[in-house]
Amino acid sequence: MAASAAAALALAACGGSGDSSAGHDGHSKESPSASASASQGQQNAADFAFAKGMIPHRQAIEMADLAPSRSGSAEVMTLAKQIKKAQGPEIKTLSGWLTSWGEEVPAEGAMDHAEHGMGHMMMTAEEMDKLKDSSGKALDTAFMEMMIKHHEGAVTMAETEKADGSYEPATKMAAAIITSQTAEITRMNELLGKN
Repeated sequence: MAASAAAALALAACGGSGDSSAGHDGHSKESPSASASASQGQQNAADFAFAKGMIPHRQAIEMADLAPSRSGSAEVMTLAKQIKKAQGPEIKTLSGWLTSWGEEVPAEGAMDHAEHGMGHMMMTAEEMDKLKDSSGKALDTAFMEMMIKHHEGAVTMAETEKADGSYEPATKMAAAIITSQTAEITRMNELLGKN
């Protein structure tokens, strides 16, 4: 989060000295950098943190890819398809936003999400290996337990974006993530017999 906030401050500072745009009455006229921000949708540090934090959710797609060939449950296979169908386009959109904002897109397998407090929702290499080595009911249980953890982290990030973000497309995506992933958490808990 701190890195994203610093990036936002650096981006805001790109407009140069505010003194040169001040009128004789002491009020600033709109600077070119303010106009550029407006045309970009006025994203803020929360928007940067949301986009950068959600991209590591590629891991959920990797998890979903395991279900069709190894799951023993039609319900789990359906959930995996839904998750992959939703998150693939989201990641492309988030990456596009970051690129258009001049921000770095997290690399495949990037683990910098831990710096943003997202480490709690990502699977460790050992957990992913355990999932890859599972099949049938063991895979279904591990898949749902890990995906619930993943989704809970995503919902937390989305709630922060919805509350603090200023880029309307990102806050709308966050609201949709809260709705869809909360419903999926509920369904997985039901399948695990936890509800």
